[in-house]
Amino acid sequence: MPPVPTSPAWHVLTGEYPPQPGGVSDYTRQVSTALVRAGHQVHVWAPGDSDTRVEDGVTVHRVPGLFTPVGLAKLTRGLDACPGPRRLLLQYVPHAFGMKAMNVPFCAWFAARRRDERWVFFHEVVYPWSPRAPLRHQVLAGATRVMLRLVAGAADRMFVSIPTWAEHLPSRVRRSAEWRPVPSTLPPQVSEDAVSAVRSALGNGPWLGHFGTYGAHTTGLLEAVLVPLLSAGPERKALLLGRGSRAFGEALSARHPALAGRWVTRDSLAPEDVAAHLAACDVLVQPYPDGVSARRTTTMAGLALGRPLVTNTGHLTEPLWRESRAVELVEGVEPESLVMATERLLSDVEARTALGGRAARVYRERFALERTVDALLCPAGRVSP
Repeated sequence: MPPVPTSPAWHVLTGEYPPQPGGVSDYTRQVSTALVRAGHQVHVWAPGDSDTRVEDGVTVHRVPGLFTPVGLAKLTRGLDACPGPRRLLLQYVPHAFGMKAMNVPFCAWFAARRRDERWVFFHEVVYPWSPRAPLRHQVLAGATRVMLRLVAGAADRMFVSIPTWAEHLPSRVRRSAEWRPVPSTLPPQVSEDAVSAVRSALGNGPWLGHFGTYGAHTTGLLEAVLVPLLSAGPERKALLLGRGSRAFGEALSARHPALAGRWVTRDSLAPEDVAAHLAACDVLVQPYPDGVSARRTTTMAGLALGRPLVTNTGHLTEPLWRESRAVELVEGVEPESLVMATERLLSDVEARTALGGRAARVYRERFALERTVDALLCPAGRVSP
């Protein structure tokens, strides 16, 4: 009979895991494989067709309808069948749990798992509430707050991707939440040969880069910045990376036919190829309606690769972005200010080089995957972001 483990095995509960796309999916795999490399036993429980297999040292259990009552019954049996102490690490995203982001029964199940250590990483917390919102949105806002109280009230340890999320936690546990930024989900290094091959294929620039998913809240601002930048010189081009880039590029061509052909889209590259394309850009332009924050893996990807990056503040922006000077930071979401900041970098090679160097250094010191693993393996409060 094999010996019963004395240190807790990690059981990571997530709404998505590769090959399912998504930032939480990539983050969960990164952390899980890093824990395995550190010598820990790791299980991941995710929705999917019924299957259990070992992937990169991680035992991945896929359970149909994982967060439904039937799926939770299977999850309970699976957890209880694992010998030794267990540490649950919940990747908390309300809409990932089904039931239209109102899965109160799952949160009650998590709160009831007193035999296990219960840790939570809050990627998101609640749906915003407004008295003028439709009734269904008010119900959703209320349900997500009930879910949050159930999970946070039972958690033995909590992490938040940005400090603002801690403000939504119950007051009695708010101070115990630890801020842990999300690292880049792309390789943090690429070979010179790979970058040279991309630059050769792209041709002369300068090249402006953007990495994202091109959601409705971002594309309007991005368009308002890219169009004047590209219009300022016929040699300028844009490299649009990430899911949705092709559709965004086609929409740009329809609205700005004079600029058609001045951008290249790459919709579904492998992570290492995305990194090589980002590294080939002269300046990255990453505007966000709610401001840059430590949960923006699209910005983290550029920092990790040491690329000069222009972005903006918003209500979710942490003070470290001003203090670290790791990015060219514009106050607010005025497109004209973002254009001017980008123009300054395009005209000054030394400034771009210096900014890229600071970006890479700050990323290694504050945001890298190793900092996340340090936080998970050290006692609470010992590691600061």
